[in-house]
Amino acid sequence: MTQAASDEVLIARIAQGDRLAMQVLYGRHHVRVYRFGLRLVRDEQAAEDLISEVFLDVWRQAGKFEGRSAVSTWLLAITRFKALSALRRRKDFELDEDAANAIEDTSDNPETAVQKKDTSAALRECLTGLSPDHREIVDLVYYHEKSVEEVAEIVGIPENTVKTRLFYARKKLAELLKAAGVERGWP
Repeated sequence: MTQAASDEVLIARIAQGDRLAMQVLYGRHHVRVYRFGLRLVRDEQAAEDLISEVFLDVWRQAGKFEGRSAVSTWLLAITRFKALSALRRRKDFELDEDAANAIEDTSDNPETAVQKKDTSAALRECLTGLSPDHREIVDLVYYHEKSVEEVAEIVGIPENTVKTRLFYARKKLAELLKAAGVERGWP
């Protein structure tokens, strides 16, 4: 049985009130939901809260899951919706990207400085230089291994828009990586 099929079986069992199936689904997907939520809300406590909200929704809405997409895609779509709602509720959240980028990162310590020389650390750093829309697309495609079709469904935009954003995100990332001294660009 494939994981996708067993995820669907779990959802069907959850719809019937099976708590063990819920525990298995949670165990399989909570880290992915947390990481995606954390990238969106940029706050560990808020991301932890998102996990609870997402899986509570799964428990309540499992009977409505129609199987038109993978369960993981459905979970990330719920996570995205909950994260955007949480950001709208946060009084301190501002859509002023320039102001957000101007905030000094004081979390660097000697260990972090050494890690930033690493290519993957440089890549993560360069990802923050992308617009939120481009960062979200890159996150879903490369970190969550979602197809263009799945990303379009999660974000709620046409597939061609996903492709366009991905093209410009790769181009911008290549520039940022080059500026950071990483010779090999984005694949």
